[in-house]
Amino acid sequence: MRAYVLVNARPGKVRDLARQIASIPGVKMANACWGVPDIFVVAEVANADELGKLVIDKVQSLEGVERTETHIAIE
Repeated sequence: MRAYVLVNARPGKVRDLARQIASIPGVKMANACWGVPDIFVVAEVANADELGKLVIDKVQSLEGVERTETHIAIE
C-alpha cells in the first residue's frame, strides 16, 4: 500500500527531519517543501499495521515533528 504523509515541523528542523524520515524503512522519499506542510513523504508498506507503525512509532516520535496527516492511495 502507498500513502502520502504530510509532516509539519518546528522551525529550523525541516531539512534534518526530511533526512531522518527518508532513512526510515518503507519511506520511498521525503522532500522538504516551502509552505504547509513542511515535508511531503511517500511511503510504501505491506499493510495498514505497518503504516501505523511507520507513522506513529517512527515519524511522529522524531524530535521536531509537530503534526502529521496521512493519505492512503486507493489506485
